[in-house]
Amino acid sequence: MELLRMSKAAKRLGIHPMTLRQWALDGKIPFTWVGRERRFSSVDVENMKRGGDSTTARSRLELLYVRVSGSSGQESSLEAQEAELRATSMGKIVKVVKDRGSGLKENRPGLNRVLAMVSDGSVTVVRVTHEDRLARFGVGWLKRLFAVYGVTVEVLHPKKLGGRDELLEDFVSLVTTFAGRLYGMRSAENRRRLLTESGQCSDTGQVS
Repeated sequence: MELLRMSKAAKRLGIHPMTLRQWALDGKIPFTWVGRERRFSSVDVENMKRGGDSTTARSRLELLYVRVSGSSGQESSLEAQEAELRATSMGKIVKVVKDRGSGLKENRPGLNRVLAMVSDGSVTVVRVTHEDRLARFGVGWLKRLFAVYGVTVEVLHPKKLGGRDELLEDFVSLVTTFAGRLYGMRSAENRRRLLTESGQCSDTGQVS
């Protein structure tokens, strides 16, 4: 029996190392820690290969998702993300979805397209360069949702946050959202007060 590094085990299975990592986290395949590295038994890998796991049995259909926070510019960042994902692709690239907007924003056009393609079975893998490209918060929930449809999320560079400028833009976006909601609440309260006062005036016959 040989203990295989993740990259070698993934190559034998014909999958991306990030997919194998997710299988290990989900308990689909046993592994052993050697220092800080996961190692996989060659016997377990061969058994998984012969067993025809449902993820490998069907074609690997990849959706590449790239995002920048700004509404304009930053084309080079989108292109760099796409190029890196294409270079590490191990299946058929069905679609490249590009998004512009804060990772805190839930209703992004690109993210909505990703959700639609996941739910209709168009893809089997959603790939991003960094986890925060998909969302700043709630990625775990997205992974669980995708898993319901048999779709895996692969992160090329795990646990690496975006740049300081984008974090600052997200912070400004968050403050703006709360400020807008607070202003809206105050406006609603003012309208109710004016309507109440107007009703009181009409009842007493006074003119304001």
